[in-house]
Amino acid sequence: MRSVPLRKSKRKTTSNEVPSETELLDQNPPEMTRIPRPGKPVRGSDTGRPIMALLDLLGRRWALRVVWELRDGPLSFRDTQARCGAISSSVLNDRLTELRAAGIVEAGEHGYQLTGEGRELLALYPALDAWAERWASRERRFS
Repeated sequence: MRSVPLRKSKRKTTSNEVPSETELLDQNPPEMTRIPRPGKPVRGSDTGRPIMALLDLLGRRWALRVVWELRDGPLSFRDTQARCGAISSSVLNDRLTELRAAGIVEAGEHGYQLTGEGRELLALYPALDAWAERWASRERRFS
């Protein structure tokens, strides 16, 4: 995952332009700069291990769902919100900011879309689904 510097950008955007990741982070409150990063302590772990940062990022409300909903191609903010159902605009904005900073999602001219790294992450979902199905099967046997 690539690192996004947290410095002020000198470039100004027009109302039609999508701000860069750096500009987006500059516009958000300080708590938004606590995006999980490999090599840094994250919620639940002080080790800095990359897997722990990824689990922190993907464990945030709606993060996995946002990635899933972008699987078929770009979506506008409103379309992403509609596909996710009950997600608030502020939570969606937070998740998109975090996923963009992690290099999983990018803003293109047709809306938000998965990056190459995001598509590779999405390719791991079937393995997680298979594990979850085995878990559910074990639970049904013992219930």
